[in-house]
Amino acid sequence: MDLPSTSSQSTGQSAFQTIAVVGLGTMGTGIAEVLAQAGREVIGIDISEAATRRATAALAAATARSVARERLTEQEREGVLARFRTFTELTAAADADLVIEVVPESYELKQRLFRELDAIVRPDTILATGTNALSVTRLAAESQRPERVLGLHFFNPAPAMKLVEVVSSVLTAPPAVEAVTALARELGKEPVSVGDRPGFVADGLLFGYLNQAAAMYESKYASREDIDAAMRLGCGLPMGPLALLDLIGVDTARTVLEAMYASSGDRLHAPAPILGHLAEAGLTGQKSGRGFYTYGEPGGSTIVRDAQTPLDGARLGEGRPVTKVGVAGSGTMASGIAQVFAQAGFAVVLAARSQEKASAAKAAIGKSLDRAVSKGKLTEENAAQTLERISPAGSLDAFADVDLAVEAVAEDLAVKQELFAALDKVCRPGAVLATTTSSLPVIAIARATSRPQDVIGMHFFNPAPAMKLVEVVRTVLTSDDVHATVREICVKVRKHPVDCGDRAGFIVNALLFPYLNNAVKMVEQHYASLDDIDAAMKLGGGYPMGPFELLDVVGLDVSLAIEKVLHKEFRDPGLAPSPLLEHLVAAGCLGRKTGRGFREYARR
Repeated sequence: MDLPSTSSQSTGQSAFQTIAVVGLGTMGTGIAEVLAQAGREVIGIDISEAATRRATAALAAATARSVARERLTEQEREGVLARFRTFTELTAAADADLVIEVVPESYELKQRLFRELDAIVRPDTILATGTNALSVTRLAAESQRPERVLGLHFFNPAPAMKLVEVVSSVLTAPPAVEAVTALARELGKEPVSVGDRPGFVADGLLFGYLNQAAAMYESKYASREDIDAAMRLGCGLPMGPLALLDLIGVDTARTVLEAMYASSGDRLHAPAPILGHLAEAGLTGQKSGRGFYTYGEPGGSTIVRDAQTPLDGARLGEGRPVTKVGVAGSGTMASGIAQVFAQAGFAVVLAARSQEKASAAKAAIGKSLDRAVSKGKLTEENAAQTLERISPAGSLDAFADVDLAVEAVAEDLAVKQELFAALDKVCRPGAVLATTTSSLPVIAIARATSRPQDVIGMHFFNPAPAMKLVEVVRTVLTSDDVHATVREICVKVRKHPVDCGDRAGFIVNALLFPYLNNAVKMVEQHYASLDDIDAAMKLGGGYPMGPFELLDVVGLDVSLAIEKVLHKEFRDPGLAPSPLLEHLVAAGCLGRKTGRGFREYARR
């Protein structure tokens, strides 16, 4: 069959010179801008004249900003605007080489649109759907030319986001995929070829995570502010999940999840009830002025105070005085935490199994401080004073007069319980005992002591000197003044505390590791490659690292252990660790630390 060639000798561009964009909402307008800027003749179509006017005004404003920033000349801007024409009738698409539809996510609406296009466009025209939730195969089946129907999923905002998912159905002809992939590259995008399943790669991983965050908030496990701050500060994400749901649209998220659940049957994709409640109430996020948060105006992004906003400077009560801190452990985490406290002016006792190990840990802190000095983050005087505040010790007996004891030893319940039993005997009455566990039940650690009311979770993130987040984990027995003490201490050491209850994974790991596990399942099912999944999440989701990069850094054994804890606690089949992850761990492929995980690394 004949399809447009992927190149043209006369222009050096793909054969798609005239492209129709049907649906001129935010996404359609953004796609039109990208195409017009790239030299294409763009036919913008929307049944609403107001929408066509807004699209024209938006393009005029965007190109004016580009001129002001010297990214376009005035002459180039005039050319871009001249290449964009708008219409309210679908017949305007008759001369298009490619039609991209971005109308609302409705099978009925999109199927009707494809049937109408069949009678309008040329036989060689390719039809692309911008859906991120609906089956491309099902949409293609409604067309008289299913071999020419595919998915072309841009990400919002289209002019800025680099990722484009090119989605093939079982009916799509390979030359059509090649032609559209070439176009995406010419637009300066990074195309990723994927098969037809709801959510594709990026949204398939993203929306499961967003759904779990909504369910976490609905259960009143943590506040919306703490959930969002935890994921921003703990994972380096550009937005927290609840703020992102408001940006995407609560109703849109619900539609995507419904489609994903219909396909997978996975409970993790079953929309959290709160999404339905908000959508039915018209509280759909930024576009309505209210969703999980309240905004200054519909369509605005400025969050304003509402009844759920925490009071500024609200006190939890009086905490206990803390001037001396003990840190138990000699590894990277213990050293980092000791550095954090010492830099904040606290006297620190760093205890390890031997004086030699404790001294080596202090030496490691010295090197860390030297690096900070070389980067201009610390003066030599401050570095010297910080190191002087740290006293290495070969026994926990040195904790006799500390006000706060922080444990940072191996993530093994028996080991931690033994250590806390020892702290119980050594530490003075009234000392606060904190564990840095990332996945174990704090209450089980607390019960190893005779004073569980003094025990709390204080989960720092690695590297502790750089990462701002601390998850403050209160058990059912933790006293109010111990909770207040740790919150105050976090502020003094310039960390951001978030409160969460004592359940597996707390906030960050409970949301992060199911997402990582689902990425492994995608590879296991041969749906997409490691590289494509990593690229999709970095380019489409704004993640600092792709899931497989992150798994290899964290360690596959550590990841598997956390996923097992989550599965055991919540008993959800969707949380069961991927067999592929278990096989890699059994083979000793643990990530960067062993030279091989999902990828291979050069040995140092």
